[in-house]
Amino acid sequence: MQHKEGQRVPQVTFRTRVGNDWQDLTSDQIFAGKNVILFALPGAFTPTCSTTHLPRYNELAPVFQANGVDSIICLSVNDAFVMNAWAEDQKLEHIQVLPDGNGEFSDGMGMLVDKADLGFGKRSWRYSMLVKDGVIDKMFIEPDLPGDPFEVSDADTMLNYINPQAQQPKRVTIITKPGCPHCTRAKKALSEREFRYEEIVLGQGGVSYSSLTAISGRGTTPQIYIDGQHVGTADELEQWLAANA
Repeated sequence: MQHKEGQRVPQVTFRTRVGNDWQDLTSDQIFAGKNVILFALPGAFTPTCSTTHLPRYNELAPVFQANGVDSIICLSVNDAFVMNAWAEDQKLEHIQVLPDGNGEFSDGMGMLVDKADLGFGKRSWRYSMLVKDGVIDKMFIEPDLPGDPFEVSDADTMLNYINPQAQQPKRVTIITKPGCPHCTRAKKALSEREFRYEEIVLGQGGVSYSSLTAISGRGTTPQIYIDGQHVGTADELEQWLAANA
């Protein structure tokens, strides 16, 4: 795998699906006149891609947009049906999935690799790049090591290249229970301040009141954590929001 910085992206026509219709997209339509981040990975629904690579780009997308990025694209050698199903499963808001079903773009990038040992056939090597008006400005290519290395193509590495001083969104987790009015109030307060949050609901996924007590030291809901710091209940959240306005 070689860096292609300073070169134009391959000219390819992608077969995509919008609703129930086929829609062809060319490289020029995707990249011309825009600042685009493209990150490529071995396959939709695969573990690292689903749990880390794609979700973090989606999480940081508003920060990238605030720093001059027009669009963020996730490419894989999968068909349009699989990529659309994955996007729906991941509840993507800011990322465009791009099916390189025949591997033409990946081949043109010199990133098409044989993963026959896994039963995958030809797939893309994992990498990311910043493309400006169709020209590759920067590439982060995973090292040529056995398996599926994931060291440099992540969203944080790309953001650090674009703007090391960029302010990242708060990471918020809220533990709730069904029907709790205080939980509803806390979620409303977070949404009004445009805080994205992960919600853990008691009684689901094996999370119990004893789990809540073990984690927070308290048995009441909600319990809110921001950037790993225990903020507390809905009342304490409102105090925190007022102090950090």
